[in-house]
Amino acid sequence: MGNDGGSIPDRRDLVRNKPKAEQADKANQMRAKWFFCALSKRKLQEPVVSCALGKLYNKDAIIEFLLDKSAYGDGEKICGHIRSLKDVKTLNLTPNPAPLSKDSSAESSDRPQFVCPLTLKEMNGTQPFVYLSTCGCVFSQAGFKTLAASASPKEKEAAETPLDLCPQCAKKHSAEDIVHLNPSPEEEETLRFALELKRLQEPTKKKSKKRKNDSSPDEAGHLAKKQATVLPGINPSISGASRAVTNELAKEEEKRKTNMSAAVKSLYGDGSKRKETFMTMGTFTRYA
Repeated sequence: MGNDGGSIPDRRDLVRNKPKAEQADKANQMRAKWFFCALSKRKLQEPVVSCALGKLYNKDAIIEFLLDKSAYGDGEKICGHIRSLKDVKTLNLTPNPAPLSKDSSAESSDRPQFVCPLTLKEMNGTQPFVYLSTCGCVFSQAGFKTLAASASPKEKEAAETPLDLCPQCAKKHSAEDIVHLNPSPEEEETLRFALELKRLQEPTKKKSKKRKNDSSPDEAGHLAKKQATVLPGINPSISGASRAVTNELAKEEEKRKTNMSAAVKSLYGDGSKRKETFMTMGTFTRYA
């Protein structure tokens, strides 16, 4: 079949365009990451935000997701780690100053919208970009490192060095504030683990109420009056009725004792300790 004594050509020998298809697929994935919103898949339009994992989003898409988690089918999978707008940072991007191509066949989406303000290199995914979580300024990693390395030893030892100041807005930052945009899957897993660990270390929020001592004198007086009306007390009308019943019972008892004979009165006693008689000895009476 192969005209060489029985050798059979393999499919790999016949299909020569497979590697090119893989390269085209990688190029499309790269464009999707750097040119389009990771959530809505629409073209990036300012304001553009990024999360702690370095993904790029249109801010309006994130707001739609936070208002309705079902607005995007795979929203929870893509940005389920975003709980509020505090979990994203608005990026300060530098527009691409290069003129648009005059070629009518070229798509406008093929031209990178943003560049590094230090090196003017386009943000198209061919080289890594970073942003500062303190101010949101975006730079190419190479340009940012070059600027940091160009600082003199005396400047590095100074209190405020270029390493601690953003080269675009001069806002202070630290090494932990540098976030890579669209990192590799391995780096993304590391960032995700660090994010989850950080959230586990966050203190739990508890609803705290002010104590009475912390309130102002006017508030304290108002609270005291309110508690006086709320706390249970004796109704004046009930107290008066109770006294009337007690006085009536006392009068009836006095009247009953007046009609008693002397012998019966002696059984009640006058309240003083007296000797027991044969009638009360060894017995218990309520009148003794």
